[in-house]
Amino acid sequence: MSRIKIFDTTLRDGEQSPGVNLNALEKLEIAKQLERFGVDRMEAGFPASSKGDFQAVKQIADTIHATSVTGLARAVKSDIDTAWDALRGAEEPCLHIFLATSPIHMTYKLKKTPEQVMETAVDMVTYARQRFPKVEWSAEDASRSDWDFLAQLIEKVIAAGASVINLPDTVGYATPATYGEMFRYMKENVPSIDKVDLSCHCHNDLGLAVANSLAAVENGATQVEGTINGIGERAGNVALEEVAVALKIRSDFYPHTTSLNLSETKRTSDLVAKLTGMHIPRNKAVVGRNAFAHESGIHQDGVLKNKETYEIITPEMVGAKSDTLFMGKHSGRHAFKEKIKDMGYELAEEKVGEAFEAFKSLTDRKKEVTDDDLFTILMNIQTENSTVEQYQLVMFQVQYGTSNIPTATVSLTSPQGNTVQSASTGSGSVEAIYQTMDRLIAEDLHLQDYQLNSVGKGKDALAEARVQLQVNGQNMQGRGTAQDVLEASANAFLNAVNRYLIQVAREESKVQSPV
Repeated sequence: MSRIKIFDTTLRDGEQSPGVNLNALEKLEIAKQLERFGVDRMEAGFPASSKGDFQAVKQIADTIHATSVTGLARAVKSDIDTAWDALRGAEEPCLHIFLATSPIHMTYKLKKTPEQVMETAVDMVTYARQRFPKVEWSAEDASRSDWDFLAQLIEKVIAAGASVINLPDTVGYATPATYGEMFRYMKENVPSIDKVDLSCHCHNDLGLAVANSLAAVENGATQVEGTINGIGERAGNVALEEVAVALKIRSDFYPHTTSLNLSETKRTSDLVAKLTGMHIPRNKAVVGRNAFAHESGIHQDGVLKNKETYEIITPEMVGAKSDTLFMGKHSGRHAFKEKIKDMGYELAEEKVGEAFEAFKSLTDRKKEVTDDDLFTILMNIQTENSTVEQYQLVMFQVQYGTSNIPTATVSLTSPQGNTVQSASTGSGSVEAIYQTMDRLIAEDLHLQDYQLNSVGKGKDALAEARVQLQVNGQNMQGRGTAQDVLEASANAFLNAVNRYLIQVAREESKVQSPV
C-alpha cells in the first residue's frame, strides 16, 4: 500500500476562519498536538502577513522536530525572505508559494497575462530554492484554470525546483468527477510529474471537500491538505480526520495508508475546537458527540448483539472515550503531574503548582472532575507569560429579578494599577456586566458574538463563555471559565481585552521581522 502524506493547514488556513484569533501559545499547543497526531507537514502560518504571525511561525519552527514546518508566501521576494527568517530554524523548512492561474484571477486580480504568470512562478520558485530545501507551489484556483496552460506551467515549475505541486479547489467549485479528472490529466500530460508530490487542497463550499479529496487520491494525488475539524474560510476546508479514517475503513477500496496516529484524533479535534472556539457539531462525522450514539431501538438492539451492525468506526480507533471520574479530592500532586503528562502537556514546575491548586479548588465544589475539566484548567494555566499590565477583575455583583431591571456593579484594577468601579443596567445580567466593563475600560469596545457552553455534564459542570470582541477596531477572541455563568462571562470579556493589550505590546517591541 502506498502512503498518502498529510499536510495540515489548521494554523494558517484554519485560523482564517471568521472570528478565530489564536495567540502564540495556543498555536504552539496545537502544533505540538499535530506533531503527536503524526501529520507529515504543518503549515504554521503566513510569516509576511504580520509581526505576530512571524513570531508564531518562528517559535513553532524552532520547537517542532518530528514534523516538517511550512510557511506560506505570495510569489514575491520579500515574502520569501521573511518566511526564510521565520523558518530557518526548522528541522526541514518548507516554503509554500501560491499564485493564481485561473483566467478570472489572472485578469481581474493579478492583471497579468498567462505568460507573465508563468514567468513569475518560475522566477519565484527558482529564488526560493536558493534557501529552502523543499518548495511547494500552488496554482490558486486550479479547479477553474485551463488544464493545458496549467500542465505547461507545472512542468516549468518542477524544472525550477518545486518538490510539491498543489492543485487547490480554492472556492469549493469542483465536483469529484471533474476534480479527479484534472489530476489524471496532469499525471498524463506533465512529463516530470512523477518527480514531485501531487497535492490536493479542497474547500467545502458545496459540501464536497472530502469527496473531492478522495477523488484526487484515486487519480494520483500523493498528498492531502486540510484542517482539523474542517475549519477554514467560508464553509471551511476538508476535514483531515474524515479523509484519514475513510482511507482506513475503506482500505479494501483505497490501497493507501497515512502516518496519522488515529488514536490521537479525538484529542486533536477537541483541542482545536476549544482553542478556536469553533465547537464541533454533535452529528459531525468521526469526532461528533453523536458519532457513536444510537437512539433508535432497532439500532440499539443491533449494536448490543454485534457492534458492526451499525458501527463501522470504533470509538477506540479515534481515541474517543466517555467522561469518567478522573481524580478526586484526595489525589496527590504526583498523580496529578503524571496525568498531565499522559494528556500530552508539558508545564513548568511553577505552572504545575498553579494547576494543582486550581484542581484542588475545583474538587471542593465539584463531585466528579473529568478530563474535560482538567483540560479547561490547563488551558487557563497555560496563558502567555507577559509582563504587560492588564485589567484584573476585583469583584462584581448583579441585582436581578423578574420585576427589576438587571443592574451590575463591577470593580477592576486597570493596567495603570488603579482600582476603578462603576455600575450599569442592561436587558439581562450579562449585558449589565458588559455595559459596566465597557465604562471602566479605556479601549473602544464592540461585542460581536457571545457563546455559553458547559464543560462536561451535570448540574455542577463548569461554564465556558466565549466572546468575539472588537477592541480598537481589532477582532479579538476571549475565553473564560467558572462554575458561575456570570463569572465565566466576565472573565471572557476581560480575556479578550487583555489579549489585545498583549498583542499590541508584542508588536511594538518586536523588530526582527521586516514586514
